[in-house]
Amino acid sequence: MAQESPKNSAAEIPVTSNGQLEDSHEHSFNRDLKRSLPVGLGLSETKITSHGFDSTKEGIVEAGPFPGSSASPKSSVISPSSAAASRLAGQGCDLIIPTGGRAQQKSGPVVLADEVKNPAMEKLELVRKWSLNTYKCTRQIISEKLGRGSRTVDLELEAQIDILRDNKKKYENILKLAQTLSTQLFQMVHTQRQLGDAFADLSLKSLELHEEFGYNADTQKLLAKNGETLLGAINFFIASVNTLVNKTIEDTLLTVKQYESARIEYDAYRTDLEELNLGPRDANTMPKIEQSQQLFQVHKEKYDKMRNDVSIKLKFLEENKVKVLHNQLVLFHNAIAAYFAGNQKQLEQTLKQFHIKLKTPGADAPSWLEEQ
Repeated sequence: MAQESPKNSAAEIPVTSNGQLEDSHEHSFNRDLKRSLPVGLGLSETKITSHGFDSTKEGIVEAGPFPGSSASPKSSVISPSSAAASRLAGQGCDLIIPTGGRAQQKSGPVVLADEVKNPAMEKLELVRKWSLNTYKCTRQIISEKLGRGSRTVDLELEAQIDILRDNKKKYENILKLAQTLSTQLFQMVHTQRQLGDAFADLSLKSLELHEEFGYNADTQKLLAKNGETLLGAINFFIASVNTLVNKTIEDTLLTVKQYESARIEYDAYRTDLEELNLGPRDANTMPKIEQSQQLFQVHKEKYDKMRNDVSIKLKFLEENKVKVLHNQLVLFHNAIAAYFAGNQKQLEQTLKQFHIKLKTPGADAPSWLEEQ
């Protein structure tokens, strides 16, 4: 390695204990460094060494020409410290210091590391947008209730939604009454069965009234059997209506709630856009108007989509409701009529028509062998 020139005292940079340059020698350092470097010798031909207490690196620059006028400049050897690199960057030389330790002369800012996205800032931005949207929607709802704000109304669709909600309440009432009837019928059937067993027992023990007790026992047992058949038909009716009310209609009403939320958001951003359009148009307000126009368009598309979804669901719900209730009402009527007419065959035929299978009493209970 070629012998280096003696150290130039003007090339030494006095620094403080934390690696920062002293402000009193800043100007003299620039002047002496330019004088110490010969023509044609750039920053890549300098060598940055470091000396410090307890091996703590401090920035000391040693610079000098190579001996001889014809000698070629040797390759750059740079061992930069963070303090010296930042100070040199501030003296008019824009440096890019990559990880490999090589310094290249560039025109641009000092880049020490790539910026990393902060997840906390992203979450904060989401919370800010949600808060702004909630504020706008709340203000729109209050304005509508106070009669100060305008709302978008689809008269035909709103009428269908009102009819659906009213029908749901009526179907829930029918469902409640049918469940009460089923409970009372079950208790009556249970009582008739017990009464039939009591008559049969007395028929065996009373020789004088054997036939009379026997007739009553057979009648009560027949009524209990027909009551179980009717009970199966009523329970099937209850299950079908419950599915219609609490699943099919409820799913449609959930879509209606989403539609109403989209309508409130649409009206809230529409009101904001109208207020901005009524104000002055200058360099400060035009970006806000354009941003408000974009948000309004997004919520308008969402509102139109939800309105279309509600219309389709209401149409399919009406078709499904008519089909389900038609079958269930026919079943309920035929079963009740056959039961009170005492027509056992007609009652059993009604259950077969709707593919209803009765559960045998005690069929679900395990036998005494299975319990062991």
